Amino acid sequence: MPRQRSPNRDKAFEIYKGHNGNINNREIAKILDIPEKTVGGWKCKDKWQYKLNGVLQKKNENNTEYSKRKKGGQPNNKNSKGHDGSVPKGNKNAETHGFFSKYLPEDTFDIIQEIEQKNPLDILWENINIQYAAIIRAQRIMHVKDKEEMIKELKKQTRGDTSDTDEYEFQFAWDRQATFLQAQSRAMKTLESMIKQYDESLNSNLATEEQKLRIEKLKVDIDKSRGGDNENGQEGINEFIKATTMSEEEVKRLFEDDVNEKEEN
Repeated sequence: MPRQRSPNRDKAFEIYKGHNGNINNREIAKILDIPEKTVGGWKCKDKWQYKLNGVLQKKNENNTEYSKRKKGGQPNNKNSKGHDGSVPKGNKNAETHGFFSKYLPEDTFDIIQEIEQKNPLDILWENINIQYAAIIRAQRIMHVKDKEEMIKELKKQTRGDTSDTDEYEFQFAWDRQATFLQAQSRAMKTLESMIKQYDESLNSNLATEEQKLRIEKLKVDIDKSRGGDNENGQEGINEFIKATTMSEEEVKRLFEDDVNEKEEN
């Protein structure tokens, strides 16, 4: 027995149409108290944009016919003097949206619409969180257990009539640690740059109190991670990067010292 069509499916489109497409999936889902992914699925399967554009195009055609029949106002009417009745010169919002909806995949166009509703400062903050989360996650992925740890990976296999050849790549602990520290240093510098940009943006009068407080909290968290008590958050970030940056030679010498100590014992 086929599954009964949800009544919310048509309601969701009516909400979308009522806003002329200027509403995102999350807001529709909140109105109907349903999952956002469900709205996205309906929007894609039922081709909401195509339906909406078809309706708008039909309205525009009707308006064009009407304008052909009825030209201008009454004779000597000066109400519109000095006004051309058009959008501001240089306004390309409709043109841009029409271009995007014509060539971009529907889910990509949906993302663009949602991004346009975001505050640029909030977009930057989300990217700071993503970058910081990636740095923390890398600690687990790139963790080196000890100096004797070695990873052996099959790099190439050659099969012949008389013999087979396997080529392996070995990654030693000091090499992996050096690679990790250098990558972490680059990631921290990127994070530092993003925080600095966010910090400078807070000087604008458009920044909310919440936006100002959350960057201070992040600075404190980074400062705590280096075990410091630095009152200046930006200086703490700079010192953290400097303290965690080691060259490949420095890491190699560090492990060589451990090996020499073991041989002496």
